[in-house]
Amino acid sequence: MKLSKLLIGMTMAMGLMASASAQTTMRISISTAQNSHQGVAIDTFAKEVEKRTAGRYKVQTFYNGSLGGERESIEAVQLGTQELAFSSTGPVPNFVPETKILDVPFLFRDKAHARAVLDGPIGQDMLKKFDAKGFKALAWAENGFRHMTNSKRDVRLPEDLKGLKMRTMENPVHIAAYKGLGIITTPMAFPEVFTALQQGTVDGQENPLSVIMSAKFDQVQKHLSLTGHVYSPCIFVMNKAAFDKLSAADKTAFVDAAKEATKANRARVDQDDASGVAELRAKGMTVIDNVDKSKFVAILAPVNADFEKQFGKANIDAIRNYK
Repeated sequence: MKLSKLLIGMTMAMGLMASASAQTTMRISISTAQNSHQGVAIDTFAKEVEKRTAGRYKVQTFYNGSLGGERESIEAVQLGTQELAFSSTGPVPNFVPETKILDVPFLFRDKAHARAVLDGPIGQDMLKKFDAKGFKALAWAENGFRHMTNSKRDVRLPEDLKGLKMRTMENPVHIAAYKGLGIITTPMAFPEVFTALQQGTVDGQENPLSVIMSAKFDQVQKHLSLTGHVYSPCIFVMNKAAFDKLSAADKTAFVDAAKEATKANRARVDQDDASGVAELRAKGMTVIDNVDKSKFVAILAPVNADFEKQFGKANIDAIRNYK
């Protein structure tokens, strides 16, 4: 009797050891705080992957740029030293040039338009462009419409931006556009931004309300202008070789987990957009919500003419006019 109990115990222990050793752990990172729209995205993704693969895959989540800024994380995924990353498209054109077109200012009418483009044929075809660069792009998610903050003055008109030293993403389209607005551009990885604003290394930055709130930029910035000048997607990327090793069922599980995480991420962006202005005003920021965007579009005409040459007017129009 004792021997049979011992054998059962040993069998169970071996089973547990086998199931533990069968679990594969992967890492995913973001540059923003856990309590943010990006944190919601990767937390949901990790939970869904574990659920959909019956615990055979566990995704460890890292926040606040603890594994490096967005550019470093994407590079690590490309090299295979990190399995997954969730990033805004800021640094993505440095790896997949075809994505540059998404960062053209005033390209999207609103979030519904942007989401329809990304979830439709244009966005889905673009996801395939990542394969040749060492990535599997799992899904488009959302960072949101970008707005400008600074410590110097209210910005209502393009001329109010002249001479402001602004942190920009490491993104060639953003830099070209902001120079066209008279901004002194300072490309910088996101984890460095709060300190740079605090120390006055830069006067301002631009980001969606979700980021402004989660990064507590209200502590180091007085003026917020709802320019909505660029729609910023986010993306789930995975190392291509790691994805290719998955079974067909697990590949579907990872893609479906990213889609589910995108729903949660977009819902949080909607929530932040709805409550953000009142919350930031309550924290002492001056919010300019009647920016005349047509004046910004007009001053960017020469830059947009360059973008049309670079990306093709037909390609820009296909996005702009997508229904």
